[in-house]
Amino acid sequence: MTTKPLSLVTGATGFVGAAVTRRLLAAGHHVRCLARANADLRNLAGLDVEQVTGDLTDHVSLHQAINDCDYLFHVAADYRLWVPDPDYMYAVNVTGTQTLMQAALEAGVKRIVYTSTVATIGLHSDGTPSDEDTSLNPKDLIGAYKKTKYAAEQKVKAMITEQQLPAVIVHPSTPVGPGDIKPTPTGRLIVEAARGKVPAFVDTGLNVVHVDDVANGHLLALELGEPGRQYILGSENLSLQQVLFKLAKLLNRKPPTVQLPAPLVLPLAYISEAWAHLITRREPLTTVTGVKLARKPMFFSSQRAINELGYQPRPAQAALSDALDWYRQHGYFG
Repeated sequence: MTTKPLSLVTGATGFVGAAVTRRLLAAGHHVRCLARANADLRNLAGLDVEQVTGDLTDHVSLHQAINDCDYLFHVAADYRLWVPDPDYMYAVNVTGTQTLMQAALEAGVKRIVYTSTVATIGLHSDGTPSDEDTSLNPKDLIGAYKKTKYAAEQKVKAMITEQQLPAVIVHPSTPVGPGDIKPTPTGRLIVEAARGKVPAFVDTGLNVVHVDDVANGHLLALELGEPGRQYILGSENLSLQQVLFKLAKLLNRKPPTVQLPAPLVLPLAYISEAWAHLITRREPLTTVTGVKLARKPMFFSSQRAINELGYQPRPAQAALSDALDWYRQHGYFG
């Protein structure tokens, strides 16, 4: 009888982490999920997983969770474009990652898939798609999330070189699809568009990918990726206008046609963040970081993952359709 491999997944209650968990279960892994004591467990409902309590700021819990594991999928991160306390985000994304990687080394984990982000990859000024070798200009490190994920990735790369950390790095682009319970900033845009509350758009672009394809890319990286190798897990490059047009077609309504210049939106973002700081303490729909990042289209190529891993992402239309169906079924449209 073959023993199932034991994989620890951090962030398994979240959007991408839950999709990775489902993919691992389908591939025959036993999955141990690290979840905070107060975590929303809806994404794990009905899944045959082992749940352990802990988080990236509780270093003892990380050492306990990784014990006896064959593989580690470090998906967890504090992903917000607006934070009232950037120090906490650093503790989670940077210090927590470094501690977990050290614990994995000490536990003798065979292979690690570290989930970074395309935010750590540079962008071409002419809008052509970037790849894993496109260097990032330090001045483009805008916002706490991008800064902390870049710092965390550098820690992981240093450990791969200096301590032979057996880690493969994956860079999801903009995942959409089922299970976005929070939802993510992109998910919020989809929900608001479905509610008819996105009357205008800015001139920007993004790479849209189905979250289940991102999850499959994680498994392919485990099975076929080499330590130190990086893989972009994306699909289709679209302007924001094209995304909204596709959503409108799926919703059978007219798309927005008003384009707003980013300099006009930026003051509104500052006002929204001030309101969040003083009153709501919740992330506003329009953030200063989001507007600044929108100045350049975030277009990427997944050709390396396609060539080396056999990664086969579906079109963005399918991802948007599945996302809308899931939000509708779960009452997000009010």
